[in-house]
Amino acid sequence: MTMTFEHTTSSQRVLFGAGKAAANLAAEVQRLEATRVMAIASESERHLADRVCRDTDIAVWFDDVVQHVPVETAEAARAAAAAHDVDLLVCLGGGSTTGLAKAVALTTGIPIVAVPTTYAGSEATNVWGLTEARTKTTGVDDRVLPATVIYDATLTVSLPVGLSVASGLNGLAHCVDSLWAPKADPINQALALEGARALALALPVVAADPTGLAGREQALYGCYLAAVAFASAGSGLHHKICHVLGGTFDLPHASTHATVLPHVLALNAPAVPELAGRLAAALGRPAADAEEPAAAAVAALGRLYETLSAPSRLADLGFAEADIPEAAARVLKAAPAANPVPVTEADVTALLTDALTGAPPVPAAR
Repeated sequence: MTMTFEHTTSSQRVLFGAGKAAANLAAEVQRLEATRVMAIASESERHLADRVCRDTDIAVWFDDVVQHVPVETAEAARAAAAAHDVDLLVCLGGGSTTGLAKAVALTTGIPIVAVPTTYAGSEATNVWGLTEARTKTTGVDDRVLPATVIYDATLTVSLPVGLSVASGLNGLAHCVDSLWAPKADPINQALALEGARALALALPVVAADPTGLAGREQALYGCYLAAVAFASAGSGLHHKICHVLGGTFDLPHASTHATVLPHVLALNAPAVPELAGRLAAALGRPAADAEEPAAAAVAALGRLYETLSAPSRLADLGFAEADIPEAAARVLKAAPAANPVPVTEADVTALLTDALTGAPPVPAAR
């Protein structure tokens, strides 16, 4: 069997080490010769940001962080950067904080140093997202890829177990989507499967020992691989669905990804049995003799979700049955043509209904 594909590797510096964030940030500011630094962190994470920035002069702080990055928030941050002649953005927080820094970089080209406190993975992608008039628009632009990512597991210890689980499963969704997204290739599939393996091992450890660093370091490693794979493979059906649910209905980002993932897997896995089998093995439950690979993958994910008491109902997140028709119509417009199975209105409606109620995902017969 021959392989033909095109793969692009993004250039990014990664500094990884527990307790090293402050020193690594100061060194990066010096290396990048920045003199006017804008720090972006929500009020709730300001105490962590102060700790990380203790050896760095900050010209301006910006703390108006809103999930899904409303255009108005992005414009305010851009104005603040311009008013203070900023030459480096430092963002400390989760995906919303990184997303806001990206929105500034998108129009200004100011480089970013990202210091994640969750497992969202946005720090390792060149994907941006902005929400306006209940519609979330995403795009790809190398200007928004952070120049440097600083990982420090001690910064994630204060993240509650429930949010840690949801955030880690958001990372796992990057892995699964990257297996069959529009630009999937053998390299990002390999990264995605290793990321899935790492996250499946890490998240139960985080849940059992929230203050320990071993599980949290493994989770950061897994979410980074997941994001690198996703940046290369592109946005698949899962992310298109979640962008609609987040941008239009303002559902919480990580929990929405965690809830939707098993249902998208059940829809797509039967059409790609080889990949489904590899995913099942990565998740720690290889297919048994005569077992369909898709069933094994769904069962493996289900076992992980049960262990983690993961989110399972969109109804718990603010989504309602009356929202399904609009959501389905928006998803159909955004669904990638390269999805493993053709995306129909009936499929999307059934998927959203099952995710709404928490019905067990069942692989479709193909």
